[in-house]
Amino acid sequence: MEIDNLVNQYLDKNDPSGWFEVLYTQANHDPTQVPWATLEPTPQLIQWLQKNKPSTSINNKPRAVVVGCGLGDDAQALANSGYDVTAFDISTTAINWCEQRFPDFLVNYLTADLLALPQDWQGKFDFVWECRTIQALPLNIRGKVISAIASLLKPNGKLLLLTHFQDNEKELSGPPWALSPKDLEKFIQQGLREKYRTTTPHNSKPINIACVEYVNYYSDNSTTTGA
Repeated sequence: MEIDNLVNQYLDKNDPSGWFEVLYTQANHDPTQVPWATLEPTPQLIQWLQKNKPSTSINNKPRAVVVGCGLGDDAQALANSGYDVTAFDISTTAINWCEQRFPDFLVNYLTADLLALPQDWQGKFDFVWECRTIQALPLNIRGKVISAIASLLKPNGKLLLLTHFQDNEKELSGPPWALSPKDLEKFIQQGLREKYRTTTPHNSKPINIACVEYVNYYSDNSTTTGA
């Protein structure tokens, strides 16, 4: 089944994320059937980790959460860098797949719905990694999705976002639904501040890839160093 048809079936049911479980189940443990699965950590995350070594100790690791963790490669990279990692996906099949791929359990893999996160996750994480999850969900819930992601950050916590990006407000067909400048501004409206942004052309589509770091600055006197 083509992914567009699958997504539209679930949109018609008012279930914007239900199609993820179907896709992972139909993949039948063949990662080539999961369009975004590379079986490697995302290069932009690795580059960020190389420049931002966490301050860790045996009893005090910084906490990180991976939104829509897929097959777990990014979560493992964060754990190997010294974070105490929670990684969640709405697909139970994806989570079971992660645990089979990485039986050492360096990461706490959990099934969770981004639109109904556990209350005890609010404001609990030093680092949030969001890689192309927002763009996979329809525009009519974008505000709720962005609010949910921002709510995970501790004061002074950091969010790193990787997404398809368009530099105008033209409504595109999807999936994926690229983020616009107004969408990125929604993170600012949640109290975050943009620290930097890079954009590069997509290697096969007429759109850009944006990598954006936000900080949940606790002090009102903090200044933004956007790019």
